[in-house]
Amino acid sequence: MSEIATIAATIFKRAAKAKRFVVAIAGPPGSGKSTLSAALHDVLPDGAAEVVPMDGFHYDNAILEKRGLRARKGAPETFDFAGFEVLLKRIRAGEPDIAIPVFDRSIELSRAAAGIVSSDTRFILVEGNYLLLDEEPWARLAPLFDFSIFVEVTRGELERRLRQRWHEHGRSDEDAIAWIASNDMPNIERVLARRRAADLVIQQG
Repeated sequence: MSEIATIAATIFKRAAKAKRFVVAIAGPPGSGKSTLSAALHDVLPDGAAEVVPMDGFHYDNAILEKRGLRARKGAPETFDFAGFEVLLKRIRAGEPDIAIPVFDRSIELSRAAAGIVSSDTRFILVEGNYLLLDEEPWARLAPLFDFSIFVEVTRGELERRLRQRWHEHGRSDEDAIAWIASNDMPNIERVLARRRAADLVIQQG
C-alpha cells in the first residue's frame, strides 16, 4: 500500500461513522502540504473530500502595505484569522454550499468564492502553515479539527524547494535568496518552534 493510501486508510478509520471529518494538514512553507492534500483528495472516494486552503485568507498586498507588513507576507499576522475561523466553524456546522476563497500565487491575490464545500462533503482537508501554531489566536483552531497531520522536511530541502518556487514565479536567484532569508525562513522557524503535537507526522525530503 502506498503512503498516500495508508494515510487515507488512517483517516477513514478515525472518521468511523462521522458525517463530517475535518483534517488539518500543516507544515512549514515549501513542505508539500498542497501536494499531499491534492493526493489525498484524489484517493478518497469521488465527491467525498474537499481541500480548504488557509492561503485563501491572505490579506491583499494593499492592506499589508497600509499596515507595514508587506515585507512579512506569509507570517501569521498577515492572514485574516477571524474570517478563517468563521469558515471552519461553518464547515463543522455542516452548512450547505459554503464558498471558500483560493489564493492564486500567479497573481498574488485571493479569488473569492473560488471553491464550494457542499453539505454532503464528508472529508474536509484543511491545509496551511499555522493550523497547529501554539499561539493566540491560532491555538483556538485546535477543537475545530478531528485529526491533524504535520509534514516535516529538512531545512535544506525546504530552502531548495522555495528557491525553485520563486524562480518559477519570476524572481531572480538573488531576489529569491533574499526573500527566503528575510521572509520564508523566519516563518519556517516559527512553525517548527511553536507547533502543537500532530496525530500523524510525515517525513518528506
